[in-house]
Amino acid sequence: MIDTPTMDYGGLSPIIALTAGLVIVLLAGLVSPRGNRWLSSFLTLAVLGTTAGLLIWRLGEPEIDLVSGALRMDGLAITISLMTLFAAAFAVVLQLRDPGAEEAGHAETHALMLGSVLGMVMLAQAENLITFFIALELLSIPLYVLCGSHRTRPKSLEAGLKYLIVGSIGSATLLYGMALIYGGSGSTFFGTIASSLGTDLFDDPLVLMGIAMAAVGLAFKVSIAPFHQWTPDVYEGAPTPVTAFMAVATKAAAFAVFARFFIEALGPSYEQWQPALAALAAITIIVGNVGALSQRSLKRMLGYSGVAQGGYILVGLLVATQAGVDAMVFYLAGYTLMNLAAFAVIAIRERETTFGDDVAAVEGLAKDRPLLAWPLTIAMLGLAGLPGTVGFMGKLYLIEAAVGGDYTWLGVMIVIGSMISLGYYLRVIAAMWMKPAPRLRPAIAGGAPEADEEDAAAGSDDVPGTARPGEVRPGLTPAGTPSGGRCWLVLGAMLIATAASVFFGIFPSPLVDFAQHAGQALAVAIG
Repeated sequence: MIDTPTMDYGGLSPIIALTAGLVIVLLAGLVSPRGNRWLSSFLTLAVLGTTAGLLIWRLGEPEIDLVSGALRMDGLAITISLMTLFAAAFAVVLQLRDPGAEEAGHAETHALMLGSVLGMVMLAQAENLITFFIALELLSIPLYVLCGSHRTRPKSLEAGLKYLIVGSIGSATLLYGMALIYGGSGSTFFGTIASSLGTDLFDDPLVLMGIAMAAVGLAFKVSIAPFHQWTPDVYEGAPTPVTAFMAVATKAAAFAVFARFFIEALGPSYEQWQPALAALAAITIIVGNVGALSQRSLKRMLGYSGVAQGGYILVGLLVATQAGVDAMVFYLAGYTLMNLAAFAVIAIRERETTFGDDVAAVEGLAKDRPLLAWPLTIAMLGLAGLPGTVGFMGKLYLIEAAVGGDYTWLGVMIVIGSMISLGYYLRVIAAMWMKPAPRLRPAIAGGAPEADEEDAAAGSDDVPGTARPGEVRPGLTPAGTPSGGRCWLVLGAMLIATAASVFFGIFPSPLVDFAQHAGQALAVAIG
């Protein structure tokens, strides 16, 4: 007789809420007009808010195993899940005027995003190799579609296809590694794998090969060099709200399971994988920062920046201490706030100007749109790790964890990487505050009458609903349609992320307490 697992519906309530909400949003899109962005957005935000409330309700409660130990509801799962929910809600707001979402349909894109969030929540709770892989694919497959959802943009289709191919290679490599680990340990449960490795399998060639392949597969997902080549292209090609969501939420969920798998399941073999991850972290910090120096595309620059940030975060993981996990989660939370604020400004300027995501789109922004210039400035300073921002405190905690874990040289690498990063972060700040706004066709005094006729045909003030070439009108696209740049929801979300980046840089204690829930969840495995 088959024993059915005991179901704790209270612990499973966030997953149930997301699953039910996904179905409701998708059905609402079928019965409502295609262009009804407000209904779909409201329902999606309601689902995300309900799920967040259920997770907060569990915060501070005793840890529980779910579905016969396949999932675990603990501090690590809750903190990471809340980050992904916040990132998803932010992306939903950014999609209100997004042409990619308009083209693909808001209900469809929101349903895909909820499916990806469901995978992230399950991934943060995974305690079993099978659950681990299913959750990872549930996270990834909707993102492949979302990256290519703006079908009229060739770069979007290219990004979706490239992410699909590289993501499939990463998943296959990870699955092969899991199979080898299962073959050596005889179990798919993290606790049993750790017990097997703690006897005489910690240096078994089969298991070591499995660990190496699992690390490579996860490195693809979190953009660790040299497995990062897809990141800048996909970031640039995907619709900006999707890029914003993917850049922070995917990294948070993947690092959560990375930490749980390597510390809980593979902890007894830490002497084998720790030096390898340390080398990868150092390479990633240098490659990411150097690669970003030559970029004019803001999204590509943030893609390379994300690679470097992944190297910093990996330092907190590989030291395998409670302080390291706390620092990792703290930095992930700060990285989420800073990146979302930056991508919000990029999304608005991408729609308001003809420069796309080029640095030229933000030139002269301080004079024309200070409400956008300040958030992007603070985000750049925070990502560079300057004092007064959450990025500075996050890097400080990562350096302390590295020194405490006898990896002082990695702390030095974090400092060196931060110094290199000033070269491209300050370039963006200089463009906003020290350069005039570009004009494609400056007016010429005493020009011929034919020029006035050309101006009218091209969209002068005499042609209603359009702008002069090179003219930027706040809140409107060059075609005269709303860009979201004056929408109080978009601006409010951006300002909240910016204010939080500064607040937690000056008063980090609330975020430290939040991050410590994650470290406490792995305290037993860390020993």
